[in-house]
Amino acid sequence: MGVIKLEPRCPQRIDGMAIDPEPNWKFDSLLSELNSLETKLSSSTNVPAPFAKSWPRYISNGKSSGKSCKPFIMRVSEDEIYDTESEGEEDRSLVAATRFNCDAIYLSDSDDESTFKDQSFLMDEVQIVEGALCELAHEHHLEDKEEIRNKISALETDLRSGSEKSTSALTQVEKYREARNEMDRKLDTQYQRKIAEALDNHLTAVQRDHELRSQIEERKIRSDAAYEEAKRREKALQEEKIRQEKSKAESEARLRAEEAIRAALEAERRAALEVERRAVKETAERQAIETSTRVVARAAQEEDAGRQMNANSAKKSQSASNVLWAAESALNSEQARIQKLKEVDEGNQALRLTYNKDLSSYEKLIGRLIRQISGSTEVVREKSREIIKIFNDRHCPQSVMVAAFAKLVVSRCTSPNTDAFACGHVIVLVTSQVPHAMDLLLAEFHRACIYTVPKHITYSESAFECEEAYYQALGYRVSDGKLESTKDYLTRLASYMELYGALIQTEVQGVQNTHGLKEGWAWIARFLNTLPANRYTAVALSAFLKMAGFALFRKYKSQFMKVLSNISNNFLQELKACEDPGLNATILEIQSYLEDKRFLKEPVGRALQSSLLSTVSIPEGPDPDYHRSSGRYY
Repeated sequence: MGVIKLEPRCPQRIDGMAIDPEPNWKFDSLLSELNSLETKLSSSTNVPAPFAKSWPRYISNGKSSGKSCKPFIMRVSEDEIYDTESEGEEDRSLVAATRFNCDAIYLSDSDDESTFKDQSFLMDEVQIVEGALCELAHEHHLEDKEEIRNKISALETDLRSGSEKSTSALTQVEKYREARNEMDRKLDTQYQRKIAEALDNHLTAVQRDHELRSQIEERKIRSDAAYEEAKRREKALQEEKIRQEKSKAESEARLRAEEAIRAALEAERRAALEVERRAVKETAERQAIETSTRVVARAAQEEDAGRQMNANSAKKSQSASNVLWAAESALNSEQARIQKLKEVDEGNQALRLTYNKDLSSYEKLIGRLIRQISGSTEVVREKSREIIKIFNDRHCPQSVMVAAFAKLVVSRCTSPNTDAFACGHVIVLVTSQVPHAMDLLLAEFHRACIYTVPKHITYSESAFECEEAYYQALGYRVSDGKLESTKDYLTRLASYMELYGALIQTEVQGVQNTHGLKEGWAWIARFLNTLPANRYTAVALSAFLKMAGFALFRKYKSQFMKVLSNISNNFLQELKACEDPGLNATILEIQSYLEDKRFLKEPVGRALQSSLLSTVSIPEGPDPDYHRSSGRYY
């Protein structure tokens, strides 16, 4: 395609025709306008004949056969270019030439300038018209290009705007999708949580139902066991009644036999006396008067001496019966236990003499384990296992270790910060594996505190050489030749009774307490029936109730309430009648225990941290050892 440089300005009208094209012409309209112009020029006389065209102008598409499609190149002279340069460089522009097909003139295929030398007159003749047409085509082309450029720019702007809108829309869609996904995840999580909660609630309900059923079955089993136990106790009670009746009958028969023997002996003695009297009478008659007088005087003296001896013996017997206050069964149990402890001590002494190994290290180990006892299930079980392990050690005699354990446990209760309930658990666990240790332990209790029997001793000049011997019989300690104070003695007495009460009420799941609540009920019955009301017995009773009253009430209920009523109506009144200032604190403590109903509250420390106490229900009903007769308990 050739390049045409157009610089000169063309006139606006030629021969009355406007050469300035319409600003909104299209290219097809331009071609039709050019064809009409050529037709007018051909018919005009001012245009030479050789320039006239017989065919209309058209744009070749380059496919015409036999015709050359080379472009037509129009050049402008240098003079015209020089004239137009003065108008400014800004008016010059290069315009892409339009391809024309020349039908009338044969154009050579060569692009050499010599081709147009012979036809230069054509440019001269049509210079004005062609220049105007070229300028018109150029301006129209520029407008088309500007329009195309504006449309392209508008299209690009629209495309960019559409791209931005689509990008924004895609971003919003992505955000919406993410939001929906997040909401779906949240809903899914919430749904899963609800499902988990519902499942958990269902499992909890199922577990609760199983537990309820298990509790019902367990209660049923316990109820059956309680019923069987009640039947067994009733049967044992009946057997015991039969045995007691039989024993009573045997005792009565033995008493009748003894009475008969005594009556027979008395009759024989009277007969012998009668014979002796007769012999004395006959002898007196045969003797002389002076001899009979001396014999009568001597007989009178002997009779007076006999009466005096009988009076002294009766007085001594009555004094001895008022010194010791205790039930016969309690004294028998105490004597048997202390006798067993003496036999064990004698055997241990013989073992120590014949044993080559020093046993003091084992005794110190037991003492250290007892000092480490605290109110924790784990500690209690651990210390019990270690003590039993020492008992079963083949390298040391068991009897020596058991006796040491009993003595150390009882002596430990007087130390400060002693947990009586935890010690009670250890005692029950150990004695369940070594049963004979309980008798030795109770014997040590009886030695240390006579009120664990229970028994009381009153002072009597005929029974004791001095008051110091009496206090030592009560349990007072002698240090450096001096008796301890009554305050210290009562403190120790309360400590012994607290440990004894803790032992009485201790119940361990799956372990039998051989000295349990049954023995506690017997103790309080013997105490109220036989012991007098004074400072010592008041302290012992207060300490015992504080530790064992809760458990006794849980088992015996209304029967125990009767015991408390007896304490309030009789024992406290006797204490108040003593008018001892030292009793005021103890009386107030017992009275507040009864009035505040502390027996309904579990004592502090009774339940270990991980409770070992049995939860098996105990059937209500009177104890077989409890009887009510004339206001006494026995």
